Amino acid sequence: MTKPKVKVVVLGGTITMMPTAEGGIQPSVRGEDLVAAVPGLSDVADIDVATPFLKPGSSLSFEDLAEVYRVVRDALDHGAAGAVVVQGTDTIDETAFVLDLLHAGSQPLVVTGAMRGAAAAGADGPANLLAAVTLAASGTPDLGACVVLNDEIHAARFVAKGHTALPSAFVSPGFGPIGHVIEGRARVPLMPRRVDAGLAGTSPPMGRVAIIKIALGDDGSLIGAALGAGYSGLVVEAMGAGHVPMAVLDAVTEAASRIPVILATRVPGGPVYRETYGFPGSERDLIARGLVPAGLLPPTKARILLSFLIAGGASAQRISQVFAAYG
Repeated sequence: MTKPKVKVVVLGGTITMMPTAEGGIQPSVRGEDLVAAVPGLSDVADIDVATPFLKPGSSLSFEDLAEVYRVVRDALDHGAAGAVVVQGTDTIDETAFVLDLLHAGSQPLVVTGAMRGAAAAGADGPANLLAAVTLAASGTPDLGACVVLNDEIHAARFVAKGHTALPSAFVSPGFGPIGHVIEGRARVPLMPRRVDAGLAGTSPPMGRVAIIKIALGDDGSLIGAALGAGYSGLVVEAMGAGHVPMAVLDAVTEAASRIPVILATRVPGGPVYRETYGFPGSERDLIARGLVPAGLLPPTKARILLSFLIAGGASAQRISQVFAAYG
């Protein structure tokens, strides 16, 4: 039987890192060598590899991801059953969400990496790459972008990095994985409903959006500083279900009168509330002042979505509608 075609795009990250003479590990293993080192990978799919660059996940840019998606889109348009993006785990939760917003096709788009360097004892890169290619080759439709590590399949909009060291680092707070790769087969019993943000197939520039984390005793000075720095949007990473100290209210009200401001929470699981608490600085109060609830999106992903919407010229009403769909 003809094997499915899978495009693998290697960007760097821990999975490609080897020890250096100067100390520490750095990206050095190119995509062709990475793929060749995985036992049984060639039995799963006919793989075409691209290595546009090698850099840590923390140094990836929106421009990098736009180029990566063009490469992926071209492969999918020319018959690939799916695609795999290999990168550093520092930003997988964010890059996967960017790709999920852009991905217009029904084929699987899988992002993977590793928690241990290529030369480490028990390196997890080969197993993660095999599992990712297995899902991509399965042709499972309408998954959007997924993250696959530790044989777990996570939806892009839910996944988060929950540990700095363990191979089981990736989690989906409040939900868990949507599937697993077991016995050489991708099993996806939970199909999340895809949200149409109107961005699929596009590659707009990104608006400048800041994240301001609110902490005990905060006075809102950083919000004023963000306005002064010319940011075009703001994500307030609030406490609990979407609450801020009363001392922050003047600053956040001023910000919401001038630019779009999204109300997110620093709590890993659960949505921002809309109508439970009524004290000054509560979610009801902040929404009345013009803030838009982030729904289930964490601050980093709310920033990405708002950046796209601002760059596309979305109205305040459209911004509210799109974020409501993620609630």
